[in-house]
Amino acid sequence: MLADRYGLALSTTSVAAQDAYVEGCELALTFYPGALNAYEHAIAADRGFALAHSGTAQVLLREGDVPAAKAALAAASRLAAGLTPREASHIAFLELTFAGRTGDAIAALRAHLAAWPRDALVLSMAANPNGLIGASGRIGQKREIAALMDGLARHYGEDPWFLSQHAMALSEDGQLAAARAKIERSVAAKADNAHGAHGFAHVCYESGEPDAARAHLSSWLATYPHDGFFHGHLTWHLALIEIQLGHWVEASRLYADAIALDRHSGGPQQRVSDGAAFLWRSELAGHPRDAAAWRALYDYAKDALPQPGNGLADLHVILALAVMHDEAGLEARFCRMAALAGEGRYPSGSYLPSLSRGILAFERGDFVMAIEALAPLAGQDERIGGSRAQHDLIDFTLLRACLDAGRPEEARRVLAARRPGASGIAVQGASAVH
Repeated sequence: MLADRYGLALSTTSVAAQDAYVEGCELALTFYPGALNAYEHAIAADRGFALAHSGTAQVLLREGDVPAAKAALAAASRLAAGLTPREASHIAFLELTFAGRTGDAIAALRAHLAAWPRDALVLSMAANPNGLIGASGRIGQKREIAALMDGLARHYGEDPWFLSQHAMALSEDGQLAAARAKIERSVAAKADNAHGAHGFAHVCYESGEPDAARAHLSSWLATYPHDGFFHGHLTWHLALIEIQLGHWVEASRLYADAIALDRHSGGPQQRVSDGAAFLWRSELAGHPRDAAAWRALYDYAKDALPQPGNGLADLHVILALAVMHDEAGLEARFCRMAALAGEGRYPSGSYLPSLSRGILAFERGDFVMAIEALAPLAGQDERIGGSRAQHDLIDFTLLRACLDAGRPEEARRVLAARRPGASGIAVQGASAVH
């Protein structure tokens, strides 16, 4: 029987289908363009190749084309009869994930990986802070993802893709020395892996090494295709470094080149998250508001992400609603979040509505109310998923509220609670109390 690059059997007798599928998986895992085209070739060579359809579904979901993703997964499901147990389990796991049944999907993930630990496409759905476990609303998920990767490491050896994902998980869990060793081996072994560049950026961010991250990302992005899924997000990382280093002109250029809506390479959730985070954090650092950019982001978010679903993306939609003073839109979103939470389909629960009231108070200039709303939520950032670097937006907003409210002692307490070693704080006035 033919097999994928990790030695797992494939239910196809076509060598051409196998080769195209292996290529598609490699591109999908490393976030390089061309995965959909490769899967199309696999399907053309073997119309009954179920995993080529499910691979297509994963890429389409990531890119934000939900209807097409569901159609591709439905095609895979119709072909599931007669598959190997591994392939059938692979598709069943995706069905749970697509249905939003997070708890059941995590249980299925663990069972599947216990039986087939080298099913990298299944693992890829949970190996990062924005994946299945990251979106679970659980406190302690950083440790959970790191433990998952620790348990699988012996099955992957020095595989560069796995090393990059393992390094990212360890970095998010605060295990920086172990993370650095793995990410350095990953990027040395395989340059054309966007997760390698991403993991390197995060390790440097958590270690307080902006110059090293800047040098690596600048060089790496020069050869990464602009339509690569992570081009916009990695440019966001680079732009944050430039803000931290005081290079506002360069940060603005990066925004215009690859983070702005019409230039970003990611799907709707990432476009909104990266764009709003850049604009908000720029203002926290003391730079002027770009009203036109906020208006465009607000209009796009209302159309592309009209309903809540993903906590991290929802936070950034809420930023746009707050900046545009759309209180009716905020209230409608809160009500929908509450309804979904009541149905067990919104893992972040009450956290985001509570957080959002602090964001709205901050935007109104009511810094005392912002502190009262945000301070009790400290330490719960994991409930929305995302990375520690992304969570810094929340902590920096609280810090700036303390500073603008004239409460330096509270600002010092916020700083004292910050994880040790993380990159500098790009918040106007922070140096006076740091």
